Amino acid sequence: MDFGQYQNIVTISVYGSAIALILIGLYAVLIKKNLIKIVIGLSLADAGIHLLFVAIGYLKGGTAPIFSPSVVGENVTMVDPVPQALVLTAIVIGFAVTAVALSLVIRLYKHHNTARIDQIKSLKW
Repeated sequence: MDFGQYQNIVTISVYGSAIALILIGLYAVLIKKNLIKIVIGLSLADAGIHLLFVAIGYLKGGTAPIFSPSVVGENVTMVDPVPQALVLTAIVIGFAVTAVALSLVIRLYKHHNTARIDQIKSLKW
């Protein structure tokens, strides 16, 4: 096998890993009853989306998006920096959302003595 075939295998495995993380996260959010497992599922889906964005933003044979005098004059393809910037921002936002969600789970556990959704009866309208 040459390098191009290895690169195609790696690309397919990265996309597959991203989709698998998203599906595992969605499974945890939709099926599980424990709030901690739901928050972990949200984090897994978030990580899968981040990986998918970075994989989509990759350009075969591209260089880092840094403009230097030695690169500007040449015919060089550069990787788009926007998906990378979006993923960095989304990581910070995802961390904050996870922290707030876990703090809410802790408050619910202290109030109801359970973290299971089906056992919390006072959340009805």
